Amino acid sequence: MSYVSGFVPVIPLKNSVLFPDISMPLRIGREKSISALQKALRDNHWVVLLTQKDPNASVNGIEDLYQIGTLAKVESFRMDEDGSYNIFVKAHQRVRVVQNQESEGHLEVQTESMEDSDRLDKKTEEALLASLRQLSDDLLDLLPGNTRQIREMIAEIEDLSTLVNMCAAYADISLQDKQEVLEITSLKDRALKLLDRLQSLKERLKIQRGIRDKLQESFQQNQKESILREQMRVIREELGDNDGEDLFVKFKEKIEKSGMPAEAMDLARNQLKRLETSNSASPEYQMIRTHLELMTSLPWNQSSAQQEIDLEAAERILNEDHYGLDKIKKRILQHLAVMKLRKSHQGSILLFIGPPGVGKTSLGKSIARALGKKYARVALGGVRDDAEIRGHRRTYIGALPGRIISAIKKAGENDPVFILDEIDKLTRGFGGDPASAMLEVLDPEQNNSFQDHYLDTPFDLSKVFFIATANSLEGIPLPLLDRMEVIDLSGYTIDEKRQIARNHLWPKQLAEHGLDKAQLSITDEALTKLLTHYTREAGVRDLQRKIATICKHMSLKIIKAATLPLLVEEKDLEDIFGAERFSADMIGSLLPPGVVTGLAWTPVGGDILFIESAQMPGQGQLLLTGQLGEVMQESAKIALSLLKSRLPILNPLLDFSKKDIHVHVPAGAIPKDGPSAGVTMLTSIASLLLNKPVDPKLAMTGEISLRGSVLPVGGIKEKVIAAHRAGVQEVLLCRRNEKDLREIPEDIRKDLRFHFVEDVNEVLKLTLGVDLPRWDQPQQLPPPPLSSTDAGT
Repeated sequence: MSYVSGFVPVIPLKNSVLFPDISMPLRIGREKSISALQKALRDNHWVVLLTQKDPNASVNGIEDLYQIGTLAKVESFRMDEDGSYNIFVKAHQRVRVVQNQESEGHLEVQTESMEDSDRLDKKTEEALLASLRQLSDDLLDLLPGNTRQIREMIAEIEDLSTLVNMCAAYADISLQDKQEVLEITSLKDRALKLLDRLQSLKERLKIQRGIRDKLQESFQQNQKESILREQMRVIREELGDNDGEDLFVKFKEKIEKSGMPAEAMDLARNQLKRLETSNSASPEYQMIRTHLELMTSLPWNQSSAQQEIDLEAAERILNEDHYGLDKIKKRILQHLAVMKLRKSHQGSILLFIGPPGVGKTSLGKSIARALGKKYARVALGGVRDDAEIRGHRRTYIGALPGRIISAIKKAGENDPVFILDEIDKLTRGFGGDPASAMLEVLDPEQNNSFQDHYLDTPFDLSKVFFIATANSLEGIPLPLLDRMEVIDLSGYTIDEKRQIARNHLWPKQLAEHGLDKAQLSITDEALTKLLTHYTREAGVRDLQRKIATICKHMSLKIIKAATLPLLVEEKDLEDIFGAERFSADMIGSLLPPGVVTGLAWTPVGGDILFIESAQMPGQGQLLLTGQLGEVMQESAKIALSLLKSRLPILNPLLDFSKKDIHVHVPAGAIPKDGPSAGVTMLTSIASLLLNKPVDPKLAMTGEISLRGSVLPVGGIKEKVIAAHRAGVQEVLLCRRNEKDLREIPEDIRKDLRFHFVEDVNEVLKLTLGVDLPRWDQPQQLPPPPLSSTDAGT
């Protein structure tokens, strides 16, 4: 049966074949196809759909199309803004081209219908229908997504020809295979041809399903990174590629060339055997591989080029990088001289103690440059887990080597200059005690076989030149401190800071801000005022920040300036920084009775403090404020007990039982402790009780005992430098501290007057002009004053 007669417009299909009884949407955009569609829409909506022989070529004539296609009717259409059409067609029957002609810019053909050439018996048709249904179900099982509706649709089709057309239309087979199925006139042959192509499709989908399942399983285990690795593995397996074997060959070569000791070599070879037998998708495979990469990248036998230590060059480098610190440089050169004599530096472990900003870490860099060795640094501040030092066990997910081994690996040599920064900031936590883990690292008798938990084999650290830095000795355990040679770095004097600022910091900050001396300079007066009025520190870190602020402030002026260079003068500092932070003479004003200037040591250098005393009616209690520690509170109690026992000799009217004494040490928000404020507290309370002021430019430090002796204290250099910086003119010290003045620069000693005392009687005589009997000669105390009742009797 033929639906139409005469010539029918032709619409070529690029990448599809339309089968009878199948409906599908089409997009019509080519000029000839649009012309053919418009002709069909004007007539009866019938079109002939013929597939192109070459989908990538243009259609010039009937010879570019297959001669067998389908007759279809346009069910609906929509025209887009660009002139193209979206149509929906339904194919009704297969047709063969009989004649063709060109009409109105498109191709038209006259066709004849193609009916099936055979009629199947019922059993054959049922067998083919069942086979096609079963194979269709198998294909749907292999496809992802929900296929329930398609299954139901296939199950409802009872006609073999209709099922063949549907399966051929929607199956993922080639365009040529579809055209071949369409052209077969025998229903049986057409069904068998389709079954053959669907079977091939089934085998291909099985392979894709297997790869997809493997990828899905890998994704659940190792997420994004593992799925990429699994794709590579599956592709290699399919292609027969053996790149994985190259990895083992490379590791084997690296192990043999690494120069490991015998114990490490055995471990590496065993790990390589485990790697070969492990699945590349398993977490264990990656753990073993990472461990082998660490072992083969460590510098087991790679040392710096051996060269003779040049002490003159080392001294020159130290002087270039650091101004002052003469005693420290001398100690370092002595240490280098010993290393030169014994041809090694095994056991070279130094500890630089000093306030922040004095150059502890940069001294380590200078030593590394002087020795021609690599520089490695580890910041230990806040480390509270010993695994940070000794590494994690490899049994844990995310395990890493410790910081020591990691820094050695990064240095690439087994004898670098190794800076252990802020070793006093190690803290004990739930993960263990990292300070105890450092004992093996810094012990010359043990660190030749240091064993990191992650590395799991000894590594020789005896060639490493360790330099530790700290702000104070308080946070360092004694066993750890015993393994290091301590070198103290005190703060800089004003003159030293001036030289450092002029010769080092100022040129450095000019360069960092894109300036030079021809554009900006600073007067000596402005630099001195910057040191005395806007910074007050032991080091030069804050000074460097202030100079950087000056450069930033002047940058805009330099750009706008007509003439250069610009000069930073003393009057410009207030415009840059605002009001002065510190007074050049902090203690120039007269202090009332009860207020005395003391000296204190802090981890960031020396400082002055004022101890204040006040009295009020009460019951003889001693009040202490200012966050004082137990030792400092005991010093105040000792001072009051000494004064209670001796002051009534001078003033019999003193009655301690009716007065409360309050001692305060500003600043109240800062915790304070230590015995060195004993003489200051004694003088403060005595000044209050005797109502005699103390010269504010006299500062003091020293411990007192209950028998009245003045005992020596530490930190004299830092305290005296702080006193000089604050404008103090006289300093009172224990006589046994007189030897410590040799460490103080001469330019500071000549500006100060020192008083050395042995007992508190000398302290009160110097500060208050009070001459009490010697404390080792007990005096008969006068009787207490008579009350009014006694006088009347």
